Amino acid sequence: MNYEPKPKFIERISNLLNNNEEDIKAFFESAKTTPKKAIRCNTLKISPEKLKKRLEEKSWKIKQPFKDCPEIMIIESSLLPGELGKTKEHLLGYYYAQEITSMMPVLALSPRENDIFLDCCAAPGSKTTQAAALMENKGIIIANDLSMGRISILSANLERLGITNTIITLHDFLQLSNKLKELNMKFNKILVDAPCSGEGNIRLSPSTYLNWSEGLLKKLSSKQKRIAEAALQLLKPGGEMIYSTCSYAPEENEEVIQYLIDNYNIVIEPVTLPIKSREGISEWKNKKFSEELKKCHRIYHHDNDMEGFFICKIKKEEE
Repeated sequence: MNYEPKPKFIERISNLLNNNEEDIKAFFESAKTTPKKAIRCNTLKISPEKLKKRLEEKSWKIKQPFKDCPEIMIIESSLLPGELGKTKEHLLGYYYAQEITSMMPVLALSPRENDIFLDCCAAPGSKTTQAAALMENKGIIIANDLSMGRISILSANLERLGITNTIITLHDFLQLSNKLKELNMKFNKILVDAPCSGEGNIRLSPSTYLNWSEGLLKKLSSKQKRIAEAALQLLKPGGEMIYSTCSYAPEENEEVIQYLIDNYNIVIEPVTLPIKSREGISEWKNKKFSEELKKCHRIYHHDNDMEGFFICKIKKEEE
């Protein structure tokens, strides 16, 4: 099937890219391509050096694009369908197949040993397992999801990667947050990788074009505000929270952050990422946003030959 973007989607992306014709063309041309496969070395079980050597013995061409993050690897070789998930190294939990931009939220949050970490929408576990590795399997992670099917995959991934510091919960997050508030439980690191329209994943899922509508964005924005607000209420003063989506829509991104700024005592923290990003926007459809939102990161797929993402780091001030 030939998936094509709707005119309204093209119009919105054009506006986000300041109607720069060259930029717009690059965006939609890149959307027709397939990204390279990436993996993250599970440092709880093996070093990046040893994993790279093992994979190169299979005649795989491995690139480590970031000096400070040697666990991130790009497979430059052409692999057979399913080959990445069938290797002995994968079955042993030596690596996790993960898109590089999907690794950026946890890198930005930078959890460490003995943190109390909440992953609000965790399954299938990409970011949970990444956080556990950075925490060296210490501290506590609560990984929550709503779907039993997705929780099963999360559980299997935690077991395969040898992760022991994580408690899985099966709840609607808003219900879970109420229970945690009743227990007066607070976290110093929270990840809200919110359910979204998936605009940034059109290279992997071109069918996103078919399901996309401005009505969907409005509905999701309302849900995302509730999730982000509930998560923020569980954050300790001085704690840090990442809000992220794989969407370009301001309704799902800057508008959500502006809602938090308007209602809570927070600051937007600057973050340095190892990939190219653009600053958040301060205006959309006659809505003005705080200049602080320029500290957010908009990651476009044609800037890095990776998937699209939005990332904002929030610090909670004293209540």
